[in-house]
Amino acid sequence: METVMELCCTRLAACLVIPLVTTACIGAELDAESEALLGEAESALESDNGFLSNALSVNALSVNSLALNALSVNALSVNALSVNALSAIRNPGANGALSRDLLRYVVSCALRPDQTFSFSWTDSAGVAHPEVYRGDLGYAHWWTTTPLGTATTNNTYVQSQLTACLAARMNWYGISVSISLRNNEMTSTPAERAAYPVREGAFWGNLFSTTEAPFLRACYSSAPGSIARARQVQRDCAVGHVSVDPVTGATTVQQCGPMVIVGSCETVCNGVDYVNGFYRGCLVNPSASPWLRWDQVMTTFLKPAPSP
Repeated sequence: METVMELCCTRLAACLVIPLVTTACIGAELDAESEALLGEAESALESDNGFLSNALSVNALSVNSLALNALSVNALSVNALSVNALSAIRNPGANGALSRDLLRYVVSCALRPDQTFSFSWTDSAGVAHPEVYRGDLGYAHWWTTTPLGTATTNNTYVQSQLTACLAARMNWYGISVSISLRNNEMTSTPAERAAYPVREGAFWGNLFSTTEAPFLRACYSSAPGSIARARQVQRDCAVGHVSVDPVTGATTVQQCGPMVIVGSCETVCNGVDYVNGFYRGCLVNPSASPWLRWDQVMTTFLKPAPSP
């Protein structure tokens, strides 16, 4: 499977429930029911090669929105969702918009192109809005009938692939950025590799687990020009967002919500695929263990800077 993704944010955010290990760009720790990382997605196949219009941004936060680890205990169908999940996606307010945006993301990563998730919600004026979200990558196409994870069925591999799929799309600014996503299930053509040669970084974790604490990690490529190119196109979640205090001029590097940037990929990852260039695995948590590795990693690639 080969996938190039176009990040094109129209409205910011949806929320991923995860214990906050940092308050870098969130500002405060939320309770277990509403800890959130927000994002927004607009998904549509653009070609037979798996081009996908999408976006994920952390420019806004919301509480009481759709929780991923709660979503995973039911089948991914409108008839199987919990009362709380249905209430979240049918909410006519701002939180409802965030929940629907996140659900659109989840569906695009989880279901196949021939599968859809359909429902409707009613706005404050009483106008009904039908929604049809189409799948694309098919990481968990069976989720429509079988829960993704429960106390007895914890599909860690699939949950991790879905998490990497979502995390790799995160964009601090929510602007259009074209990226190439690659891992052991998403390879690339020679043309794609030629068009997207700049390895930006990698993303991994598990936001869907119902038996372990959810987590999200990222690393950046320290190859010459990679960090500069990522910041040039405003892709700051792997390299960190540079913030300058308007009063003091002090510079700080912020992370994207609860996503923990653990350093350079060259230091924490290994086993680079010699054809497609993706990392085969990265350390789960380098600060805790120098050898425990996570194999469900998504590596992102950017287009080079235009020739002068």
